[in-house]
Amino acid sequence: MLLYLDTLIDRVAVASRWLVLLAMLLVATHAGGAVNPETIRDLALGEGDARASAIAAIVASGDPSALSLLQSMKDGDVKTTGDDRVYLIKGEEAVDLLTGKTVKPVPDNLDDLVINNRLRRELGMAIAALRLSSTERAARLAAARELQGGADEITLPAISAALAAETDAEIKNILALTQASVQLSSNDKATRLAAVRALAQSDSGSVKTLLLALLERKGGEYVERDAELRAEAERSLRAVEQRLSTGEMVGRVFSGISLGTILLLAALGLAITYGLMGVINMAHGELIMIGAYATYVVQNIFRQHFPGAFDAYLLCAIPVAFAVSAVVGMVLERTVIRFLYGRPLETLLATWGLSLILIQSVRTIFGAQNVQVENPSWMSGGVEIMTSVVLPWSRIAIIVFAGGVLALMWVLLSRTRLGLFVRAVTQNRGMASSLGVPTVRVDMLAFGLGSGIAGLAGCALSQIGNVGPDLGQSYIVDSFMVVVLGGVGQLAGTVYAALGLGVVNKFLEAWQGAVLAKIAVLVFIIIFIQKRPQGLFALKGRTVEA
Repeated sequence: MLLYLDTLIDRVAVASRWLVLLAMLLVATHAGGAVNPETIRDLALGEGDARASAIAAIVASGDPSALSLLQSMKDGDVKTTGDDRVYLIKGEEAVDLLTGKTVKPVPDNLDDLVINNRLRRELGMAIAALRLSSTERAARLAAARELQGGADEITLPAISAALAAETDAEIKNILALTQASVQLSSNDKATRLAAVRALAQSDSGSVKTLLLALLERKGGEYVERDAELRAEAERSLRAVEQRLSTGEMVGRVFSGISLGTILLLAALGLAITYGLMGVINMAHGELIMIGAYATYVVQNIFRQHFPGAFDAYLLCAIPVAFAVSAVVGMVLERTVIRFLYGRPLETLLATWGLSLILIQSVRTIFGAQNVQVENPSWMSGGVEIMTSVVLPWSRIAIIVFAGGVLALMWVLLSRTRLGLFVRAVTQNRGMASSLGVPTVRVDMLAFGLGSGIAGLAGCALSQIGNVGPDLGQSYIVDSFMVVVLGGVGQLAGTVYAALGLGVVNKFLEAWQGAVLAKIAVLVFIIIFIQKRPQGLFALKGRTVEA
């Protein structure tokens, strides 16, 4: 009981000091006060309450140097001497904090300040209070998030003062939830009930832990004896769990769509070379890899020659990746693949050999180690829609990019002369040739188009991972699965298959892990193709029916 009374008295004393601090802060704001030597002397050389009062006076002074002074003290950069001088050490020189004079060299026989747990807590409280009053939103937000993870009763007065003055909705919400978390340990029932109700608005897993503690049982009895408080905690817990569940669902769906768009980009080119032209191109993955390395080369050119415009390198890398992969694809078509049309086994073996040649060529030029492609600054960070759900800008950009590529590809195939020729050659090569369609040139351009889109996939993949010679090997099997599942020759089926496989794969990963999820997807596709060989969308027309 005596220990409890001592703790309560200490908490009351701390709260009283902070009430005095807030009053002093209001006065100091108008008076333009500064940290005076006596306050610094008490802070460095005083004992117990004298130090606490000095900290309160420094914060109340409103001096811009107060934050750096307190942080320096906490970091151990403030020293004292036997003649009661106080120095701030800065490299090879020292600043006498009592006179403001710089001393060179650093005096000998400097003593470290003794910082016990109580002083460390009060220093942390003062630093947090000063940061929360910053005029910069980023500084206040960082301070609020820091307090969110480790606030206690000592920081409560600073949080309450900042909450009353804060106008930013995000920061205010963080401070309100942090305040409620601290108030759970209050001795006042009304305060605790209000705190529990406020926590119901949270979407943080740590809040769930706090509420579960109120419902904990020991020896068959609740740790929390108040039934009304437990009932309120149960209601808040259900609300938090529902919000967390919704956040997890949103995160999985977004991850699935993100994976689906990557599969879509990788499979779109194959949908032309295999789906429309019937060429089993095992070198398709290497064309993706070439697009990624083209992006890497453009990045290095901008870094060396145009560092001021580095953020624009990706916009230049997109057409370069398309052009390089398209040229390589057309060269392969003219030199090897054109002689193998209608011979699927020979095409498969030949393109597999070409893939090995391309891999070794890249290893010879760039080395066997992975290379890193840096994201532009506008693709860094993400959108935080909930505490536990952040949508990265890089993934959002890839989703938008994939949609743009898909739209341009649809326009090209359905609204242009080349698209008309490609569809004509695909449906009836002999009739198209007799009507004057240059089938040989169309084959080359169509293969180049599919290869160029593979290069765009490599450009996008370079933004979410390292680039290496084996990059394409990770996507060739998935690309074929997407095309076959969607229906050979059907772009709409490719889109549905890619997005569907991406979302299903992410949900299965959360259930059974990545390896079993991949196996389950493969087994599903095998069974599906056995029942429906034409895929999700079958070609229709007299040619197919014949």
